[in-house]
Amino acid sequence: MTMKIALSRVWRNVLFRNVSAFVCAVTLLGSFTSFSSVAMASTLSPVFYLAIGGSESVGVQPTASDPNGSRTDEGYANDVVANEASLGVTLDLHEIGCPGETTTTMIYGGDTCYTPPDSQLNEAIAFLKSHQGESGLVTIDLGFNNVKTCLAHLSTLTTCLNQQTMVVSNQLTIIVNALTAVAGPKVTFVGLNHDDPYLADSLIGGDGPRISNASLSMVNDLNQTLRSVYSSLHIPIADVAAAFSLDVANSPKLKKNGAANLRSFEVCQLTWMCALAPYGPNLHPNDAGYLAIADAIEDVLPPLS
Repeated sequence: MTMKIALSRVWRNVLFRNVSAFVCAVTLLGSFTSFSSVAMASTLSPVFYLAIGGSESVGVQPTASDPNGSRTDEGYANDVVANEASLGVTLDLHEIGCPGETTTTMIYGGDTCYTPPDSQLNEAIAFLKSHQGESGLVTIDLGFNNVKTCLAHLSTLTTCLNQQTMVVSNQLTIIVNALTAVAGPKVTFVGLNHDDPYLADSLIGGDGPRISNASLSMVNDLNQTLRSVYSSLHIPIADVAAAFSLDVANSPKLKKNGAANLRSFEVCQLTWMCALAPYGPNLHPNDAGYLAIADAIEDVLPPLS
């Protein structure tokens, strides 16, 4: 798979890791004069990467054979693997996510992937127990599927969001505590917040702007809940919302575009929402969108070894 990494970020991370160790490695590999051969060197012991969540955690995108979307090897987890490989870290990727996963089905099963009493949480716990002595990365991408159904009930949106964010808060706390309790001491956890693909509806007229405004309120409420949970449990959070310019106040592009136009533009650039049929509209990120999510993960990721 072609590596999609910004050179500046690679240099930043290389320097962030141990520069002196890097120089030492170059010296020991004196017969190799190329920088690229050193940068691509793999760690002696692979680091596992357990990707937990819904459809985005397994890289779902519309394809020619399945316009509704199917799992691909072009998701953000794959991009994180490629990025870390460029830094000399080999990640052994395990994607156990399930399209449509909510925090409830994560715990109890009953989704399209896990039949009770099995569940994605049980699978994750079993995996972490069997890898306690290893270094690892776990990303948790949950919550969006809990709240998106609220858009079907705009007249009761506030009530629906209050109910669903409370469920996310309670159940995500249970999930994270269960995972961290069985993880080894060398495992890094990263939580993800969410973008808002429905902002593209503001471009279609009709009821689109109303749906778009409601979705922005929905995702902002969700992200506030996620921030509260992850912060209370001392889990760093990858700011996917900022990567998609959802937080336009902190976006350098705001000077050139109005807030609504900027958000809609980013959604069209980073998802399939504005693509022509049969590929769109589809709420999943495209290659560029998944890379933006991977960048957000890298921004909070400490050195892995």
